[in-house]
Amino acid sequence: MHVAHLSLQDFRSYPTAEVALESGVTAFVGPNGQGKTNLVEAIGYVASHGSHRASTDAPLVRHGTPRAIVRAGVVKDDRRALIELEINPGKANRARLNRSPVPRPRDILGMLRTVLFAPEDLALVKGDPGERRRFMDELLTARAPRFAGVRSDFDRVLKQRNALLKSAAAHRRSPGPEVLATLDVWDSHLARTGSELLAARLSLVEAIRPLVVRAYAALAPGGDEADLLYKSSLGDVELSTDRGKLAEQLLTAVGESRKQELERGVSLVGPHRDELVLRLGELPARGYASHGESWSFALGLRLAAFDLLRADGDDPVLILDDVFAELDTGRRSRLAEMVAPAEQVLITAAVPADVPAELTGCSYTVSDGQIVRD
Repeated sequence: MHVAHLSLQDFRSYPTAEVALESGVTAFVGPNGQGKTNLVEAIGYVASHGSHRASTDAPLVRHGTPRAIVRAGVVKDDRRALIELEINPGKANRARLNRSPVPRPRDILGMLRTVLFAPEDLALVKGDPGERRRFMDELLTARAPRFAGVRSDFDRVLKQRNALLKSAAAHRRSPGPEVLATLDVWDSHLARTGSELLAARLSLVEAIRPLVVRAYAALAPGGDEADLLYKSSLGDVELSTDRGKLAEQLLTAVGESRKQELERGVSLVGPHRDELVLRLGELPARGYASHGESWSFALGLRLAAFDLLRADGDDPVLILDDVFAELDTGRRSRLAEMVAPAEQVLITAAVPADVPAELTGCSYTVSDGQIVRD
């Protein structure tokens, strides 16, 4: 799988842009602030319907314009597809596949798969648990696009349940039977949707753990061993991937937390409160890992995601956004060797010297909004 063409209209800094791409390595080189990252961000957005730099769509639309359009021509097994996303901040986005509208943008998830590593990924190691939960859920969706719907269902249930708890807490009195009956219904919905998400995460961690261990060891040989541990808000109970059993456990835990939840006005049990603990040796990476170790761990997570997606049948497009300048010579060379065999590798760099010699291919100079092939 690779992207053969990228077309932008009013995306970030670009009124328009057209870039022809090919398999192998492509580097976008130029000073900071010239629009290199905007190009790879657009490709990542087509794949995930989200940005690695912004939590909402508004910053993706060029200032003064109502919408942005991103088109990506994708080649998979010699078959071509044109994917188009119309980004409408504050409104519903629209999608087309081969110029025909699709009912929902998420219906085209899976047509393009990417793994993107950027400086922001240090938050996977140093940031709060939400960063690591998002990493798991985005990878679940990349592997099986139906999980976009699972996540959406869970988020909707959680929002409704929290609204009910917040309303009950605001009145500062014991909730009446109507509120309790309604809460029972939302407890059941939380257990049902939460168990599906939790079971998928547990399976994912089991699958990706050895890949992370291997990738980190390759990037930082001789260091402590990396490891992953899923920490559930259910406490010290034995977890399995059996959805029925997990639903029962969630329902029990929610019931035990009801008094505290009513007092605080928020849901305290569920996948939204879980944590993926990253460890180096006997210590948690967060707070203890050095800067270099944190970079290597974050890279290890993304490389493991790449290997997992590749094992599913297709090489995802690998995007390295301003990565090599932050790495010492040894890590830079080892990373280059690891990613070189990928079907398509897209790199951004401030200067040509930041692109390792092992990664030869075509190169574009990006400056003043112009994208010129070298």
